[in-house]
Amino acid sequence: MFVLRPRSFDRLAYTDGDVALRPISFRTPFTRTAIPLGIGRAIAKRAEDIVLALTALMVLMIPMLVVGSLICLTSQGPALFRQERIGRDGRRFVMLKFRTMRHAAESPTDWRQATRDDPRVTRIGGFLRRTSLDELPQLLNVLSGTMSLVGPRPHAIGTCAGGRPFERITHRYAARHCVKPGMTGLAQVRGWRGETDTEDKLLRRLDSDLEYIATWSLSTDLMILCRTIVTVARMLNAY
Repeated sequence: MFVLRPRSFDRLAYTDGDVALRPISFRTPFTRTAIPLGIGRAIAKRAEDIVLALTALMVLMIPMLVVGSLICLTSQGPALFRQERIGRDGRRFVMLKFRTMRHAAESPTDWRQATRDDPRVTRIGGFLRRTSLDELPQLLNVLSGTMSLVGPRPHAIGTCAGGRPFERITHRYAARHCVKPGMTGLAQVRGWRGETDTEDKLLRRLDSDLEYIATWSLSTDLMILCRTIVTVARMLNAY
């Protein structure tokens, strides 16, 4: 079990050994109770999440019901898939997705990431994954407060890159958990989507995650949401 220990990240660099990138810096040491965005900005971000998530649900409710029905009609099993992920402060939460794999293969205790041409993925599941429609149920996670619309993507417990657990690859990894995980993030709109099968891919994603935390603003969130729509439309690196 991954346990987040309180620690200071006031000298934490975006990229190990790369002096060209400015360090991430918080005014107070990072602890379980720290609010790196500040109270005022944290309230603004929460208000943004509630307003936009409610609006999206009202617009997408019927399409989501159609997708759920198609999943149940074309393969055995429930429409929704639930899996524990690592959230803010390293706490576990249950993330919702539309089921994209055969029910027997998509076990909540199976932490293997989907790969290209993964035989576990159903026909409709492949389409949902390419278009990221499988992520829409996470709007409910946003409303419940376990996720945000924008933030570092939540990882499953025990996932590895290059044969090593994410948290053992770099000491900087835990810093991404000082904010809520997001449905989309800076790393995703920069093209870092899909399987994280190498340590370099994880580090590139982590660079973007920490940059997002250090430079957060409402305008940044809106920019990322708009770019996400364009990225999804191109269906790049998703499978």
